[in-house]
Amino acid sequence: MRNPRQRLGQWGEQVASDYLAARGYTIPDRNFRTRHGEIDIVARREEVLIFVEIKTRSSSAYAFPEESVTRQKQLHLLSAAEDYLASHPQTSLTWQIDVIAIEGRPGIKLSINHFENVLA
Repeated sequence: MRNPRQRLGQWGEQVASDYLAARGYTIPDRNFRTRHGEIDIVARREEVLIFVEIKTRSSSAYAFPEESVTRQKQLHLLSAAEDYLASHPQTSLTWQIDVIAIEGRPGIKLSINHFENVLA
């Protein structure tokens, strides 16, 4: 059984998947684990592969969800993306790393902010 924080995170990942699908992205992979951490969503839009980090908070009373993507976390995301590309050599697309910040919880109004190409 998952704790409330894990349930919120899982819900946020589903919200983000639905958000991306509604905008024409395909999602070839979710929760891809590497030695550097997990890639929440691997999405594709046209000829771009997008590694998506999802941050979900029930409120921004203490901080906005995107504020938890520290420089250290960005480096882990970059390394995880490189691991994914190395394990999928047939993938010759351009790629980027996005962050989707979700504030809310099931049953209440939510806010979604999509930050594209955060390591450009």
